Amino acid sequence: MTLLEGRDLAAGIRAEAAELAAGGPPPVLAAVVATDDPATAWYLGSIAKAAASVGIAFREERLPDGDNDAVLARLDALSRDPAVDAIICMTPLPAGLSLAEAGEHIAPEKDVDGASPTSLGRLAAGRPAFAPATAQAVVELLHHSGTALSGARAVIVGRSTVVGKPLAMLLLRDDATVTVCHSRTRDLAGETSRADILVAAAGSAHLIGSGHVKPGAVVIDVGTNETASGEMVGDVDTAAVEAVASAVTPVPGGVGPVTTAVLLRNVVTAAASTP
Repeated sequence: MTLLEGRDLAAGIRAEAAELAAGGPPPVLAAVVATDDPATAWYLGSIAKAAASVGIAFREERLPDGDNDAVLARLDALSRDPAVDAIICMTPLPAGLSLAEAGEHIAPEKDVDGASPTSLGRLAAGRPAFAPATAQAVVELLHHSGTALSGARAVIVGRSTVVGKPLAMLLLRDDATVTVCHSRTRDLAGETSRADILVAAAGSAHLIGSGHVKPGAVVIDVGTNETASGEMVGDVDTAAVEAVASAVTPVPGGVGPVTTAVLLRNVVTAAASTP
């Protein structure tokens, strides 16, 4: 069984982003934040540190929690601001405001994390668009590992617009045969155990066990779940699955580092496309 670490791949993508960013003014990434969630704060710190390492200027646009109008107004203003090349909207958002609604206020050319319905629509139509960074990171890991996608049966557990749905479109683009499972799927193990490639993105700790995995399958764990003891675990019970699968991504250290690196590369790409 192979452990598909993401750190080396992430380092290569960051190096690519740094090379693209060199020689011009630093690309500017603005993050709109309206939450005090500790996990969000940790992720922001990670993005800021990684951005600095590749020559990207990072701006944190903090707003009071609960002020939906302020969030939308700030996204509108940043979309119009010629000094800002890229925008991300951090979750969780205030009650009553969905990421899809917020994404409608991000200019598609600056929507480097694929939050805009316009970006998702372009992705579905096969048009140029930024895919959500986590979904793109899964595909990057599969390519990097040499996993054959054309003709492969891929099963995704989770139908969010952040991972499940856009990832299905990306895998279809690579000619995989894709099934998306969710909380109403009647026989989850029956569906997942047919997969050559199984992606767990449901946000449920250790949902996927050995009985869910086809022998020799490649398993990508997108989940990040904090236990009562503060440990970070994925959606996959890795200890159980590693005896069945041919390859599994760890949590942490698998998809996460690649997601951040892909986001930074998108920022540099957005800046290069700005007139």
